[in-house]
Order: sequence, then C-alpha cells, then structure tokens
Amino acid sequence: MLLPWLAKVLDKWPGKKIFGVYRFLPVFVLFGAGLEFSMINWHVGETNFYNTYKKREAENLVKYVLYEEPADSLTQNQ
Repeated sequence: MLLPWLAKVLDKWPGKKIFGVYRFLPVFVLFGAGLEFSMINWHVGETNFYNTYKKREAENLVKYVLYEEPADSLTQNQ
C-alpha cells in the first residue's frame, strides 16, 4: 500500500471531510501551471515546445491544402 509517512501526510492534508479527494486539486493545478511555464520558457538551443508545435501545425496545414483541398474543390464544381 502507501508508505506510512506518505499516508500520514495525506491524512493531515486539510479539507478531507468537505472536499474528499478533490482537496488535492490545487496541487495539480499548480503542477500544470509549472509545466506550462516550463514549456514556454525553457529553450533547447533555439527551440521550445511552442516553436515545435507551430511548425507542426504549419506543416499539417500545407499538407491539407495541397492534398485535400483540390479533391474537395472538384466535387463542389460538379
């Protein structure tokens, strides 16, 4: 099961009676905010997560326009 010291810490966390397991929600919100902050501000060389994401989305848009749109436009003209 859980480690004894971890079980003690989790039992002492406030709000158990009112919120139940949802009392840990602020911890996970802060963890998500920290993860988002790191993806924005940590760079590996010249690249970070958002530069990679924008590049991937641009590639997907180009592929869609080149390969999907002409087929759609042919069916609309008929």
